[in-house]
Amino acid sequence: MPDKDRLLLGVVTSPRGIRGEVKVKTFTESPEDIVSYGSLENKDGTVHYDLSLVGFAKTAPVVRIKGVNDRNKAESLKGLELYISREKLPETDEEDEFYHADLIGLAAVEEAGDLFGTITRVFEFGAGDMLEIIPEGKGAKASILVPFTKEMVPVVDLKAGKVTLSLSDDFFDTPERDQKSPGKEKE
Repeated sequence: MPDKDRLLLGVVTSPRGIRGEVKVKTFTESPEDIVSYGSLENKDGTVHYDLSLVGFAKTAPVVRIKGVNDRNKAESLKGLELYISREKLPETDEEDEFYHADLIGLAAVEEAGDLFGTITRVFEFGAGDMLEIIPEGKGAKASILVPFTKEMVPVVDLKAGKVTLSLSDDFFDTPERDQKSPGKEKE
């Protein structure tokens, strides 16, 4: 289970230029917010990094990290995960707004109250968040993805440590494929 007191805000993906700037994949609401929280830390909290925004490469922010002044040092940071202490983050404004870390580890129960599984990850694919759930009694290879929508996950109860799933009866059905190739007819 992840550390709920520290949240991953970004990952250094690559160097940019020769002066030590790096591109960062961010997990903040707005990519440029990665520099708004003050000093960030490595995974175990032993090293602190001060970031300043210098621009963008497509949609990824390009940042300068204090003390990193050349490409070689920037290259050595590739893959560095940048964390922040939970206490530095603002509380969520909306009732239905959550940090991903708050959802990971929650029980996923069916509407009847039966345990379905446990949330292991939250993915952002652009069209909406997806919850990765490992069904009860199954291994990690049996995980399923459930769209994180009000329709599919109508109740999130952080205090009780669970979400309620409302999956349709045909949720696990696979549509049958048409065996004919389009545009070809049998002779």
